[in-house]
Amino acid sequence: MTESLFKFNSKWVSTVASIWIQCTSGSLYTFSIYSQAMKVTQHYDQSTLDTVSVFKDIGVNCGLLSGLLYSSATASSRSRSGPWVVLLAGAVQSFLGYLLIWVSVVGLIPRPPVPVMCLFMLIAAHGQSFFNTANVVTGVRNFPFYSGTIVGIMKGFLGLSGAILVQIYETILYNKPTSYLLMLALLPTFDTLLLMWLVRIHYTSEGVDKKHLNGLSLIALLVATYLMGLIIVEHVLTLRLVVRVLTLVVLMLLLGSPLCIAIRAQQRDSDRVSQTSFTEGDPLMDGSERYDTGKMCVGEDSAEYVHFPSNTDQEIDAYVHRTLHSAENLNLLQAMCVVDFWILFLAMACGMGSGLAAVNNISQIGGSLGYTSFQTSTLVSLWSIWNFLGRFGAGYVSDYFLHVKGWARPLFMVLTLAAMSIGHLVIASGWPGALYAGSVLVGVCYGSQWSLMPTITSEIFGVIHMGTIFNTITIASPVGSYIFSVRVIGYIYDQEASEEKGIICTGTHCFMLSFLIMASATLFGSLAALVLFLRTRTFYSQVIVRRLLHSVRE
Repeated sequence: MTESLFKFNSKWVSTVASIWIQCTSGSLYTFSIYSQAMKVTQHYDQSTLDTVSVFKDIGVNCGLLSGLLYSSATASSRSRSGPWVVLLAGAVQSFLGYLLIWVSVVGLIPRPPVPVMCLFMLIAAHGQSFFNTANVVTGVRNFPFYSGTIVGIMKGFLGLSGAILVQIYETILYNKPTSYLLMLALLPTFDTLLLMWLVRIHYTSEGVDKKHLNGLSLIALLVATYLMGLIIVEHVLTLRLVVRVLTLVVLMLLLGSPLCIAIRAQQRDSDRVSQTSFTEGDPLMDGSERYDTGKMCVGEDSAEYVHFPSNTDQEIDAYVHRTLHSAENLNLLQAMCVVDFWILFLAMACGMGSGLAAVNNISQIGGSLGYTSFQTSTLVSLWSIWNFLGRFGAGYVSDYFLHVKGWARPLFMVLTLAAMSIGHLVIASGWPGALYAGSVLVGVCYGSQWSLMPTITSEIFGVIHMGTIFNTITIASPVGSYIFSVRVIGYIYDQEASEEKGIICTGTHCFMLSFLIMASATLFGSLAALVLFLRTRTFYSQVIVRRLLHSVRE
């Protein structure tokens, strides 16, 4: 492939590199693989192990530093290669954290005190927030007119990464959890160090963006379908090593296929006679771009055109970089002074917090309802698939309706949180099969928040400080998880178990009240999102849709 046909310095190569980094960044979703080895070697009881796992959730959801570093590294409108600094910082933390956990588990160093092990886990988890910030924010900067779709793709592959890492483990390091810890220290680190130089910001917009993003979306769906099939088969049959190797090879080929999209995109772009190119300024940062054409279209499916005379550049710029609260991008402190920030925080505490509490207790819920360990383990394994469908689907669908119908994106937050409330009610019912149906609904809606919230943040507060703002809002997830897991589910479960004069509770009553409370909280979060929708509806119709006027028709 000649350089003229394939350039490593393009936004499509940057997108593929980000996807591949995301595919190895979900190590925190695989805690159960090595948790037992940690428990035995460190002589932990269950509560101590749970304490260590809490620092995992804190580390990954406290991404304020990663957002500040990204904003600093890309502060200049000419700074296109800044994301590698954030990725490097994440790689160093991930490597150091997991390496220290590994040397502790295998006994190369004296058994560390529990607070020190919590620190090791916090460092390892904190590295993932740097990967996520760099890849998601860079994707939004590269595809400002399809931010929901690109966030869904990035968040989707992150959701699948846990299942991908498990497939690698079960094929190469089966029944060697200590070696898996070493793999977590090495694989994501080397993957990031190899690819981080390709993750860059490119201020260009081509008319075929949507088509190639659809191709990446299709690949994500194929990977999810393939992984779901493997999970189901592996829970029914015992696969031989040669079969596992073959399935892993097929998985690697699927994960490598986004490169074909990048090659095809560059070839088509090189063949286009005319295309819109932005100058050095970011259209969502400083409004310094100038267009060669006077006709812009609303969306790829719209036939409506608006003509802008050549002397209306200032008017165009005002709409391109305007945010909800001013004509400038807000920083974190400015955003925290706005009520919309706290509405988002409240909605996410209710939605993400209750969803995380549900998946953290799904094994205990199944046990109380009489499900077998095989059935509950299958539910836990499939959670990553439902999580992916929510992350990917919410971004893609909200983008579609925003472009075609002009629907404000917060509306989809209202709908998904309301649907999550129904999922909690289904689980609370305790009916036969209710845990299956409820976990699917809660899992999909929980994943939806992870693509909707960052995208909405970029649209109403701007993209310059997007990483800092959405990572601060993400803190709502562990806050809500602590409230619902410890203060609601844990407290009520212990009370019910004590009435049975034991530490184990069986029956529908063990979790019914807890999930009724979480259903009410999630419904309250949906109402908060409805307030946000009503507050931003005019802004979306008058500004965001006008911003789409600058996207190029396919």
